[in-house]
Amino acid sequence: MRGENLTDAFLNMMAAEVGASVNTIDSYRRDLEQFCLFLGVKPYSQVTKDDVASFVQWLSKKGYASKSVARKISVLRDFFKFLYTEKVIKKNPMTNIVSPKQEKPLPKFLSESDVKKLIETAANSKNLAQKRTAVMIELMYACGLRVSELVGLPLNCISPEKKQILVLGKGSKERLVPIAEQTIKNVQDYLEYREAFIKNGRRSVWLFPSKNSASGHITRDAFFKNLKETAVLCGVDYRLVFPHVLRHSFATHLLNRGADLRSVQKMLGHESIGTTEIYTHILSDKLIKTVQEKHPLAHLSFNKKTSCNPKKDTA
Repeated sequence: MRGENLTDAFLNMMAAEVGASVNTIDSYRRDLEQFCLFLGVKPYSQVTKDDVASFVQWLSKKGYASKSVARKISVLRDFFKFLYTEKVIKKNPMTNIVSPKQEKPLPKFLSESDVKKLIETAANSKNLAQKRTAVMIELMYACGLRVSELVGLPLNCISPEKKQILVLGKGSKERLVPIAEQTIKNVQDYLEYREAFIKNGRRSVWLFPSKNSASGHITRDAFFKNLKETAVLCGVDYRLVFPHVLRHSFATHLLNRGADLRSVQKMLGHESIGTTEIYTHILSDKLIKTVQEKHPLAHLSFNKKTSCNPKKDTA
């Protein structure tokens, strides 16, 4: 079986058995194609640990971040495990290959006032596309959605009675997230002009349909562009505004206001509590102010003269 066929067989397995998303499959394909180009004409059956180590060194010299290198190693580990299981190779070259250590960067987030500016600016526009952007920003921030989850929401995803939204997350796993009454109302108001984004005479199963997108719903790139335009309009630094930053802001603001970590984990759809714990490293302005005002040592000064005079030694 040729390399291209092996790659396709592996990716088909990941989609069918593991439930990997389209975006994940595309990312895996790019990583495997890069490794294949690095190998040249060498078949997978002859790949050794040294080949993998050389590839890792090459990536480092090219300036790839440790996070990117670790991801590519993870893809190769899954791929060669598949080849070994299918008896395409007799020895797995990924044995004892160690991923580089990664420093977890603190997630970036916006202030509550900046998020409100984004929503209000888009909502007050006369342009229907901007008004829709306001609803999408609010929904993403209100429920902590990933951008892929947001753009792919079906029309019937919200239950107004239960005040919940059904979200299809990574690995096709569903989760229920509570949604505020006002957000539900704003979505219902949007439904009155939703047909403006559907071709005449057609129907759409998507909450945020698109006339031009092949998928039938608005794309991640289109939302990203609209979000940046909104930031420019309202004066929020567009260099700090990204879809994932809205998700980070959701988690950070909830924890700052007293939400428990387990609840936030469930709403974000994180498999591990460790993934959510990174948000606890962010000190809120409110917490800093509390320490400065309430701590017993906050107002203690050692510069004031004291009336304490030690007795002289009379011995």
